[in-house]
Amino acid sequence: MSTHAKRERLLLADLLETSGPQAPTLCEGWTTRDLAAHVVVRERRADAAGGIIIKPLAARMERVQSEFAARPYEELVQLIRTGPPRMSPFALKPVDEAANTVEFFIHAEDVRRAQPDWTPRELDPVFADALWKRLETSARVMGRRSPVGMVLRRPNGQTAVAHKGIPVVTVTGEPGELLLFASGRQDAARVELEGEENAVAKLRAAKLGFA
Repeated sequence: MSTHAKRERLLLADLLETSGPQAPTLCEGWTTRDLAAHVVVRERRADAAGGIIIKPLAARMERVQSEFAARPYEELVQLIRTGPPRMSPFALKPVDEAANTVEFFIHAEDVRRAQPDWTPRELDPVFADALWKRLETSARVMGRRSPVGMVLRRPNGQTAVAHKGIPVVTVTGEPGELLLFASGRQDAARVELEGEENAVAKLRAAKLGFA
């Protein structure tokens, strides 16, 4: 059975291939070529990928990513489609599922939602639940820089506290939409925000996400 991560990987590769190397993405300043290079470096260059979260390594990561971005675009897409080398930890299905399900879902939406005619995907309930479980465990990390209290709520009433504080803004939406909001794609997420007007405005402008 195909895993969630495998399906999202193939979808991302298809979207990148169809869009071409110069299409916009939701990642500020990045074209699809830049995004493809980022994904490849993350999976294949552990010596540089640490720069994603470790600031002293950021310059090295940017240099290596630029080198990959200079490669033929078709090669980058194929590297994403075929997956990491056999000796990579990402080649292990449990690691791939844990580390890449959210990564590939978000980046697929980065490509899809940068287009003017995008529409929300209908996610099957099993996949939606899988995204919610990952959101529950990572909400506090993604919401740690929120300037206000932030609670994420599914339509079924399940909630996750992303940031404790007052005033509180409650963000309601499907798991995939909440994940995009909490990862810093506030403008592209189909959610409803409840709270004081000023607090809502601050949360919409906040720098959320893992980085």
